[in-house]
Amino acid sequence: MSQIFEPNRDFSREARIKNMCEFKELSLQAEENFEGYWDKMAKEKIDWFEPYDTVLDESNRPFYKWFIGGKLNVTHQCLGRHLDRRKNKAAIIWEGEDGKKRIITYLQLYYRVNRLANLMKNKFDIKKGDRVILYMPMIPEAAFAMLACAKIGAIHSIVFGGFSADALRDRIIDASAKLIITADGAFRRGKPYMLKPAVDEALKEGCECCKKVLIVQRNFEDIDYTPGRDYVYNEIIMNESQHCDPEPMDSEDPLFLLYTSGSTGKPKGVMHSSAGYILWAQYTMEHVFDVKENDTFWCTADVGWITGHTYIIYGPLAMGATTIMYEGTPTFPDTGRWWKMIEEHRVNQFYTAPTAIRLLHKLGKNEPKKYDLSSLKVLGTVGEPINPDAWMWYYNEIGRKNCSIVDTWWQTETGGHMISPLPGATPIKPGSATFPLPGIMAEIIDENGNQTPKGEKGFLCITKPWPSMIRNIWGDSDRYVKSYFGDCKKDGKSVYFSGDGAMYDDDGYIVITGRTDDVINVSGHRLGTAEIESVLAHHFNVAEVAVVGCPDPIKGEGVFAYIVIKGEDSIGEEIEMIQELNALIKKEIGNIAKLDVVLFVPGLPKTRSGKIMRRILRSIAKGEEITQDTSTLEDPLIVDKIQNLVNC
Repeated sequence: MSQIFEPNRDFSREARIKNMCEFKELSLQAEENFEGYWDKMAKEKIDWFEPYDTVLDESNRPFYKWFIGGKLNVTHQCLGRHLDRRKNKAAIIWEGEDGKKRIITYLQLYYRVNRLANLMKNKFDIKKGDRVILYMPMIPEAAFAMLACAKIGAIHSIVFGGFSADALRDRIIDASAKLIITADGAFRRGKPYMLKPAVDEALKEGCECCKKVLIVQRNFEDIDYTPGRDYVYNEIIMNESQHCDPEPMDSEDPLFLLYTSGSTGKPKGVMHSSAGYILWAQYTMEHVFDVKENDTFWCTADVGWITGHTYIIYGPLAMGATTIMYEGTPTFPDTGRWWKMIEEHRVNQFYTAPTAIRLLHKLGKNEPKKYDLSSLKVLGTVGEPINPDAWMWYYNEIGRKNCSIVDTWWQTETGGHMISPLPGATPIKPGSATFPLPGIMAEIIDENGNQTPKGEKGFLCITKPWPSMIRNIWGDSDRYVKSYFGDCKKDGKSVYFSGDGAMYDDDGYIVITGRTDDVINVSGHRLGTAEIESVLAHHFNVAEVAVVGCPDPIKGEGVFAYIVIKGEDSIGEEIEMIQELNALIKKEIGNIAKLDVVLFVPGLPKTRSGKIMRRILRSIAKGEEITQDTSTLEDPLIVDKIQNLVNC
């Protein structure tokens, strides 16, 4: 059984939810009176312009609607309602990779959002329901643009700044966007990179819907400007009024689209609503991070991903907290950059990806000792299950054994956390997301809709709707139903299937075993790659690992492991290390999962947000031509390096 870590007692005394009794009581309230629970939460947490008359409409499943008839504006929830008490408080602390800093108070943010909202209305004729593409670096103007769209009822769709011109074009066309807001460029690893040229390339053909481009001068680079189409934000923004009334929005009016990869290769425009989303952003900030009014919160994600939407912008600002935005990488100019920022800004809650934790452990495991990290109260992980070894380093070296680690499970489609420890209440097991949040009816079921026994893998499903759930796929309702409600049923009714596998351990804790399509069929046995990776990561000399399937003439598929080692000293000792790795596999899983191919590599192909591109690794293992776009990778050359090793 995994070691269990109890919450810090001093923290628990001040937490909103102080123990498991309080947690279970909340969960029971939601189970016994589901609509009543969410009615209470919505009335307590949202500043409504007009009250709703119906909590939940299930008449057109799975197109659920929440808080019918209610009117609100998300920017009022995030800014307007705070001005009486917090106008001079820091809303955003921004730090550039070059060390430049900007502190933006709630009143200053309110004015900047209003000016940009007026500019969009007056200069570009943006109206309620129009789509606006944001192709932005991690600068405060990205936040201004998101909130300005929400202020006037436009639907923003952020395209991650690392995506190619082709990817940008696809999203512009699918959303029929009228306006692009971008920047000339930004900085990464101490060097400038360009964004505007990708916009120019994307607009060359097929984007007749988009007539205008607004450019923020971040780097003041020498770029091309198209007269009549391109406008410089810095030159025209001050002409606009700093007063703008918020557009009253229906609870179900779309707030944003966010495109996520689909199995068909065509991106899916995940659509989120206004009321349910902002309620959930605030609810999870309170429950999962226990954020208080005077806290400084730092999520290291990019605003181009859902994590950045919910836990850099909307969640912290709805709470009236201070949120950190950082432009650069965690290793520039050295591996102490993040820890230095935590010390300087007295960060209270820190939220990052397991990939980043493993990277910093590998490259600078002793760096945290140089800094005062005593302000930290809660540590979080996001994006993938965190292996126990990385968890322990995070707990011991960053949290100094005083901070709870909230290992959060959720998706772009869920809008916010679904399964997570509560830092003041939940006894934590490394490698487990623990339990569903109060009000979330998550269940692991088998193909017949029955709950799986402990220790047996199944499908992770949400059996009841929740406020922040995806409302639709933009322009493709059939795909929405097929993608999320076509595979699993409970009591004869279709339920939301996450696409993830999971199991209950002996204590009822939920352990995520990885995507159900990230499996290897070895001699008829389905093996989750995440499970194998977790075992391999236990080896003392493994810094990072990715496992995929490879063709095997006897077994159908074999297990192919890409291993990044921690030090150069072990090069030349590969045979001994492979034996040690297979011994771990035999002990933890069994001989059926033994490694057929082990390739020691200098790194893994990752996007700039830290996601490992396993599709590329699968193609390499199968000897296939690489057809995926590698321009979004942190190091595009890593693919060639790995292929050269395979061909040696």
